[in-house]
Amino acid sequence: MSSEEVKNAQAGDRAETAATAAATSYPIAPGYTVNVRSGPGTSYAAIGSLQPGARVSIICQSPGTRVNGPYGTSNIWDCIGNGKFVSDAYVHTGSDGYVAPRCS
Repeated sequence: MSSEEVKNAQAGDRAETAATAAATSYPIAPGYTVNVRSGPGTSYAAIGSLQPGARVSIICQSPGTRVNGPYGTSNIWDCIGNGKFVSDAYVHTGSDGYVAPRCS
């Protein structure tokens, strides 16, 4: 395989991983309204909110402000859209770690 073919295969693998992560939706913690922020932390502006029972697709994840929530304490922030982040401590992913690629 040429170096160009290897690069194309790697790019395809990353795109497939991101598409798979985005295709999976995760529930917001029952009984909580969750702030959507413009970046991965509580110092970023709140630009909206998610109502209890909402589901989100995680595009990528980024480290940020540590938050205590119903699913533990986490510094992982889930990107749910262009410039839209929620704390992973309020999203039931079934994991204490990353479940999607890191945001670049």
